[in-house]
Amino acid sequence: MYRLLAGLFARQPDRTALDRVAALNGDDGSQLGRALGTLGRVAATSDPAVVDDEFHDLFIGVGRGELMPYGSYYLTGFVYEKPLARLREEMARLGIARAESLREPEDNIASLCEMMAGLIEGDFGAPADLATQRKFFDAHIGPWAGQFFADLEAAKSARFYMPVGTVGRIFMEIEATAFEMAA
Repeated sequence: MYRLLAGLFARQPDRTALDRVAALNGDDGSQLGRALGTLGRVAATSDPAVVDDEFHDLFIGVGRGELMPYGSYYLTGFVYEKPLARLREEMARLGIARAESLREPEDNIASLCEMMAGLIEGDFGAPADLATQRKFFDAHIGPWAGQFFADLEAAKSARFYMPVGTVGRIFMEIEATAFEMAA
């Protein structure tokens, strides 16, 4: 799930990416399954050029997009604030290097989802234990990502990204609950 979300926010999805998302058929009766099924159906009928425009309107814009997908912004109202500094300290401690190609702050939702996936799957060494995963989630994702995804669901420019917001919001709720249950 983290890789799926990271990929949808790292760059505008092209036809190949939309086709992969269109293949999602998670409609197993669960809330997340229904949201994944909706996302798959929307992706199947989405035009990559229209999704590209939507991505620009939502996250880039002229001056800025409709939404600011950064932890610092959601937590403080400004980009490049203390939450980003804390994330950079945590990245150094965990051996996570900033991608050379990254042109934006590391606390963007795509990078954070990619880092969380990497911790789980062992991209930065051995897979992180559950306590490390929870600490990272609680410090850098949990306090704001659910609200970001809810805002995305309601964004006036969101068509393709509206069900992405639903998937993300539900997944963040599941993750938070799972971490609480594991404690």
